[in-house]
Amino acid sequence: MTHTILTFPDPLLKQKATPVAIINDEIIQLAKDMAETMYAAPGVGLAAPQIGVLKRLIIIDVSAKNEPPQLITAINPVIIHSEGETFEEEGCLSVPDYSANVKRHERVVVKALTLAGQERIWHAEGLLAVAFQHEIDHLNGVLFIDHLSPLKRQLYIKKLKKRSNR
Repeated sequence: MTHTILTFPDPLLKQKATPVAIINDEIIQLAKDMAETMYAAPGVGLAAPQIGVLKRLIIIDVSAKNEPPQLITAINPVIIHSEGETFEEEGCLSVPDYSANVKRHERVVVKALTLAGQERIWHAEGLLAVAFQHEIDHLNGVLFIDHLSPLKRQLYIKKLKKRSNR
């Protein structure tokens, strides 16, 4: 089932998500719903808080359109190592019609649980590393626009207000 994706400035997006204590049918269904929602949007990642669920669960798929899907489901993800620097253009399903260059780590190592409850470690670089950092930020109540200069953030907010006054 697809869910509505919350958009800025929804206050839920600024809240910290709580760890998933037990991987049960509810969490497995949530992950399936999130995947369906992300693919329908379309996006390359989605965090549970983006659909109003304050749980530490993210999904990512950075495969190219002509490749089979390579869905990553990460429960309680933590970045355990990061290095390098990259400055890539990012967008977000919760910040529609806006993208900006964001400074991120070029490579990250992420530890999380799978839906089967097994610990898994991902060594990510490039788009996958950026996606992990972006989605884990969501779990901490941080949006990519929070990484921008106050001026760029204000320009986006001004654009949003103009659009909502139409």
